[in-house]
Amino acid sequence: MNQGNDAAYSSAAYDSTVGIQAGTVHNSNVYFVHPDASPQEKYRLGVRFLEDGVPSRAREMITDAIAHRYDGAEVRFHWVLAVLSGRTYQDLTAEDVHRLHHASGLVRIYAEGEWKEALRVTFDLLAVLSAASGETGAVLKHLHDLPLRQRDAILRHLDLMLTGGLKDDLWAETCERAGAERFGNDRVRRVWAYFAPAPIGARAVPPRPSTAAAARAALPVRAALFAFSSALLGALALIANPVWAAAELLVALGAGLTAARFGLRWWGRELRSDLTAVARVPHPRDPAPTEGRFTNSVRHSFDHYFSVRTPYGFTPEAWLAHTVQIRGSLAAEIADLYRESRIGVERVTWLIRYLAEDARNRHNNGTLFDRHRQDPTPAGTKALTVVALAVLGASALAASGTAISGAASPRPLWAFLAVLGAAWSGHAAASRWLEIRREEHRLARETQEYHEQLTARQIAHQRWKEFLDVMRPTELEMETWLTCDKTSFVDEALRYHRLTWRDLITHTILVAPAPSSKRGRVRGGHWRYSHYVFRLFLFTQDGVREVSSEFTFSDATRKNEQRSNYRFDALSYVQVTENADIGYDLELVLTNGPARKIRVKDTDAHQLAPDENAQEISEINLSAAGSTHAFRILEGVAADGKGWIERHSPDNLTPFQIVG
Repeated sequence: MNQGNDAAYSSAAYDSTVGIQAGTVHNSNVYFVHPDASPQEKYRLGVRFLEDGVPSRAREMITDAIAHRYDGAEVRFHWVLAVLSGRTYQDLTAEDVHRLHHASGLVRIYAEGEWKEALRVTFDLLAVLSAASGETGAVLKHLHDLPLRQRDAILRHLDLMLTGGLKDDLWAETCERAGAERFGNDRVRRVWAYFAPAPIGARAVPPRPSTAAAARAALPVRAALFAFSSALLGALALIANPVWAAAELLVALGAGLTAARFGLRWWGRELRSDLTAVARVPHPRDPAPTEGRFTNSVRHSFDHYFSVRTPYGFTPEAWLAHTVQIRGSLAAEIADLYRESRIGVERVTWLIRYLAEDARNRHNNGTLFDRHRQDPTPAGTKALTVVALAVLGASALAASGTAISGAASPRPLWAFLAVLGAAWSGHAAASRWLEIRREEHRLARETQEYHEQLTARQIAHQRWKEFLDVMRPTELEMETWLTCDKTSFVDEALRYHRLTWRDLITHTILVAPAPSSKRGRVRGGHWRYSHYVFRLFLFTQDGVREVSSEFTFSDATRKNEQRSNYRFDALSYVQVTENADIGYDLELVLTNGPARKIRVKDTDAHQLAPDENAQEISEINLSAAGSTHAFRILEGVAADGKGWIERHSPDNLTPFQIVG
């Protein structure tokens, strides 16, 4: 065996063992159809599966539509492509060949048009490709005469069917088309959105429950005692000296009303200031969140977004120092709000980014540290309140003196008790009443802030979701880019080894996830990855040329490319292992080399929607990765060497006969 490019270098291209990866499942209905759907709807869904790189499901859906009498040249054309897509003639079962043979006889009954001509050309190609020395000139001419849409579909889905001189004649056009489409539709700027997790819903800190229940229960008793004590004192004073008592009581009443009026203004301003200060720190009733991976990730994310969203005139370092307390408070709040959801920080990044922008904007308008800044209480209000309270106290003492002055025993004792009772119960009743008002104001303020924050965050959440929906590529775009990448990879490998398609017996390409890659899919679809490992096997008369490389899907850059050349008999052992908890692994062993374990696909069961079937999704992923075709060839060569290839060459196949 001859290995190039530093065979001793260990990389994921050759040892693609990775752990179970978290993924994003887009809540889309593009692949779902009602069980009672019409044949037309099932056919359209089948075409979508075919275009998006899932031919196995396309065959099922289009076959079902045909079984329910929805047929025609267009329908049959896509059915034939679904049967042939991702397969060679050797991969077809006897039943597949029989059905294709039957379908070729139906071409003559369809109405003339571009779809009938495309269907006829497809069968002509199949007949030529299954023959050892078929004449390709006329077929190629008819293929080039087809409309672009049909011709591109044939070239794409019959990629593994087209070999030898026929593919040589078409390869330049295929590469040119791939080069034109590879970075189309703003690929570089949009791919990230496909793997972006669905943002979790908006939350805000709810208002704390009111603690005024005890104060409300105690207030009536204290208020009643104050009323009784005040009435008793007034009665005793009026009995002793009606004129003086009336004047003193009127002064006390006026002073009390004045103190209540201006005191409430003073107290209200101080209360709002206290509530604002309380609102800036976590609720004392809330336990501090445990410092875990999620909390640390939240803190790091806050640091990152605050450093990149700085107000004018601040460096990132200065802004981080200026907002250290705010960031800590917000991080604790977000960690506490979402810690029970068992999510990654990526799903709440949108909220962290919004809060960083909000902090920058509040700094710009001067409300960063005080959202509800109040003007200071006027000195006149404070003075009137103090004077009124002093007058109230003096008039109360004067009334008690009046009650005692002209009284005989035991009236002084009752007057003393009335004053004492009024003072104690008045203070207690006022304290309870203020406590109740404080809780009412606090609850109203926190409720208002909760709704304001929640509404603002819901708007930010919806705005981010809409942005993702606009940016996220479609399945067709993702599949088109991936197909172009594979075409480019194969073309470069052929150029490097100075091979043409005439030099190849067959080939296969295996697409697998790279280590630490993100993954995403739509419901009912197959996994797509942010980083891939492409592994190409070129089978020639001299042996096998294997080329592998890691691909970054966003910009199609490659790294860690490795190449190996070995004889057919050097491939001694191939084993496919399915593990329900991990996925599919392919183990490939050469006679003079170490075993290589390749992760073909990850497990799916832990991220399935309730209406998805685990076995069905697994088969879709294997089909989309090209695994079925690759396994068949590699296992065959490992078992029989070059003899297996020769037995499955076109020279030993039964040519496909078109029904005239």
